[in-house]
Amino acid sequence: MRRAGPFLVAGMMALTALAATRTPATAQTAPAGNVAASIAAIDQERLFNDSAWGKRVAVEIADISANLAVENRRIEAELTAEEKSLTERRASLQSDLFRAEAEAFDQKVTQIRQEQDAKLRDIGKKHDAEKQAFYRAILPVMGRLLNERGAVVVLDSRAIVLAAENIDVTDELIAKIDNELGDGGGGSGAASADGAN
Repeated sequence: MRRAGPFLVAGMMALTALAATRTPATAQTAPAGNVAASIAAIDQERLFNDSAWGKRVAVEIADISANLAVENRRIEAELTAEEKSLTERRASLQSDLFRAEAEAFDQKVTQIRQEQDAKLRDIGKKHDAEKQAFYRAILPVMGRLLNERGAVVVLDSRAIVLAAENIDVTDELIAKIDNELGDGGGGSGAASADGAN
């Protein structure tokens, strides 16, 4: 059984606290004895990936990754040409001079590799940062939806073996998030996200 991801755990805890502080009248909106009515399930990954916010991030990450791939191919071609030139000049160079140039080339390759690896890690960090910002921003939206449904518990639907279909609120929540927060990338969407925090 899969556990809820790290980004939503804090949100679930906050919503549990929110549910605990609801007025009796609000808490009674769930029919007596109807356990399903007090439980909501969310597919955490789909919530992000299928939202306007997640789709924007996916496009941005794809663009950045594509640009990095082009840059890597260009660098690879340049280094290959430089290595070939060094090899061809080896016979005409004194051994100590060739050794010095070869060591300098190796250091250059190592530095470039480290720089490109750092850029790749930055892409991953950007994706993680966007997901964290998304889950922080949606907490108020999620809280309102749960109150509307009279739900007091949020579960990750991927960790549920079998349940009634009506407890999964992923699609409904995505629609509300898109309406209130947009894609989170600026303009009305960013303004809505700021207002939600």
